[in-house]
Amino acid sequence: MPDDSAAVKLDHVTIVTHDLERARRFFTEVVGLHEGERPPFGVAGHWLYDDDRRAVHLVDATEPASAERRAPRIDHLAYRVPDAQAWAGLTMRLERHGLRYGVARVPPSGAMQLFVSLGPGVTVEFLLDPSPGRGHLPGAGLLRDG
Repeated sequence: MPDDSAAVKLDHVTIVTHDLERARRFFTEVVGLHEGERPPFGVAGHWLYDDDRRAVHLVDATEPASAERRAPRIDHLAYRVPDAQAWAGLTMRLERHGLRYGVARVPPSGAMQLFVSLGPGVTVEFLLDPSPGRGHLPGAGLLRDG
């Protein structure tokens, strides 16, 4: 692929939710994003940052869900977990917050996936690349093959 400095890059993901505070706590307390500056839009919400980069825009759902507003939709967003230690910390935070999750292995690579549902229509995935001799991972007892 040619190097193109003008290539389009992902800026952020917007999630519209009826439980703004629950979503904010998940992304700040579990994922580790931090709240940052947000323009004074006409609807409540939060800009969440990954270091100095906008990553997730949470917006308060001001209208009831309807058939027209369900699709198209974001199926999930994914974060890459750097190593087994970070994976262990993630599973501890999920359990501390009482959040249920599922774990799967990606065939044939052996990468691990962890899925958390924030409610109807919003799933967050965490990916951990395979590592030889990694040993037991927290949550692996919930494993289902991909």
